[in-house]
Amino acid sequence: MGFSEHMKKASLVGAFFVSVFWQIQALAFCPSPGRLSTLEVAQVVDGDTLRLVDGRSVRLIGINTPELGRDGRKVEPFALAARRRLQALVHASDGRVGLVLGQERQDRYGRTLAHAFDAQGRNLEAVLLADGLGFMVAVAPNTRMVACQQRAEQQARQNGLGVWRELKPGSPQSLRRGGFALLEGRVERVERNRGGYWLEMDGPLVVNIPPQALDAFDVRTMTVLAGKRLELRGWVVDRRGRVGAGQARWMLRVTHPAMLGLSR
Repeated sequence: MGFSEHMKKASLVGAFFVSVFWQIQALAFCPSPGRLSTLEVAQVVDGDTLRLVDGRSVRLIGINTPELGRDGRKVEPFALAARRRLQALVHASDGRVGLVLGQERQDRYGRTLAHAFDAQGRNLEAVLLADGLGFMVAVAPNTRMVACQQRAEQQARQNGLGVWRELKPGSPQSLRRGGFALLEGRVERVERNRGGYWLEMDGPLVVNIPPQALDAFDVRTMTVLAGKRLELRGWVVDRRGRVGAGQARWMLRVTHPAMLGLSR
C-alpha cells in the first residue's frame, strides 16, 4: 500500500480544533530570530507554499504537507486542512509574513526556500507540524531549524493529531509509486562507494547518502546499521528501466540524519 493509501486511513470526520496550548508550544519550538521585515502574501497555494505579491513563490523549509489533487491524483487527507490552517495564520498576521531565507535559496522549480514567521514571531512550519498537518523534512543545506521542528512534530505524533491519528509507516514492499513516503524497514546490507553510502533495505528499496552529505552523519555508525530497523522519510524515486537486474527499483536519497531515524 502506497503513502496516499495509508493517508486515506486517517479520519476525515469532524472539525479540526487547535488549542491555545499548541500555539504557545509552537512559538516555543522555533521562535523568530529577531525583528523581520514583512512581505505581503498574495495567495496560500497549499499547506507548504505561499505566493507573494511581488510574484515569488515561497516553499516553506522543513515541512511537507499532504498533497492537493493534481495530475490526476486524489486530494490526500488533511491537505485541505493544512492549506486552510496556513491561510488562517497568514490572515491573522495581516496578510504578511517575515522570511528567513535558506542557505540554498531556490529549489529546482525556481521557488524561494525560506522559513516563514507571523506577526507574533511564530514559525509557521512549526505551528503546522504541532497541529499534525505535515511531516518534518530535513534537506541539506537548509537544516538550521531541524531540531525545533522535530520537537513540534513529535508533540503532534504523541498526541495523535492530524496525519498522526491513524497513520503508520509503510514497508518498502508497499511502494507503488514515487513521491514522498514514510517507511519502516530493516537494513539488509550497507555498502560504500564513490556514490556515498547505500543501505539496502528488506524490499525493493535502497537508501543513498551522497558523499556531499556525509559530514552531517556519524559515519562510524553506518557500518553497524545492517540488521537494524529504520524509520525513513523522503522522496522516493522509481528507477525501473534505469538499473540492472537485481538492483532495487526504488531509491530514497537522504541528506540529513533526521530523515533516517532508528525505528521506534
